[in-house]
Amino acid sequence: NFVINHSTTPLRTSARHHSISQSMSTPSIINTDEKTYIDKLALILINSENKQLVARSFGKTVFYTPGGKREKGESDVEALMRECKEELAVDLCTTAPSTSTIEPYGTFEAQAHGKPEGTMVRMTCFRMVPREAELELTKLVTPSEEIEELAWID
Repeated sequence: NFVINHSTTPLRTSARHHSISQSMSTPSIINTDEKTYIDKLALILINSENKQLVARSFGKTVFYTPGGKREKGESDVEALMRECKEELAVDLCTTAPSTSTIEPYGTFEAQAHGKPEGTMVRMTCFRMVPREAELELTKLVTPSEEIEELAWID
């Protein structure tokens, strides 16, 4: 199981316990006076050729970084684990080494594709460390329930 490291000291995974140092149930849609934000999270995976994994849902033309919205009551860890199962057919609890962690990578904003002007996606991204654990995970991903195609991009 994973710990998201929000500090400068790495946190290790524990055998049977989820831990997180941020609040649960961040709203999926946040409205401000000027913009509407769709709040999402994603797991950035970079393969041995330094290419990033992207996914395309059934019936769509756009690729995106695998991830999604938190469900009510979910922590970031729980949401990432669920999204990885749903989209990449990977169970992070059973496939990643026990010494691996998920660490924040950054938060990015952009105009939401196919949405009205001013509707922004705010995506909080995470990476798996150490690099060896990430490389192992990149070998295991495969399109799952919601995904028609996975691709590796520069």
